[in-house]
Amino acid sequence: MYIKVKVRTKMKREEIKKVKSDHYDISLREEAKNNKANDRILEIFREIYPNVQIKIISGHHSPSKILSVDTETQ
Repeated sequence: MYIKVKVRTKMKREEIKKVKSDHYDISLREEAKNNKANDRILEIFREIYPNVQIKIISGHHSPSKILSVDTETQ
C-alpha cells in the first residue's frame, strides 16, 4: 500500500491530519535538516501501522512524500 504525505516542518505544534485513507497532512516540529523530519515521519507511521515495514520511496528532499507500507510483513 502507498501513502501520500505532505509535510510542513519547523511548526510550533505537531499535527497529523488524515485527508483520505491514503493521504496525510503532517506538521512537524523538527527541521528538514540531517534527515530529522524524515525520521520523525517514519516514527509516526510506525505507531499508526505497527508491525509492518514502512519506508519512504519518493520525496526524500521534498515536502511531498510517498511511503510504502508493506502490510504482508509480520
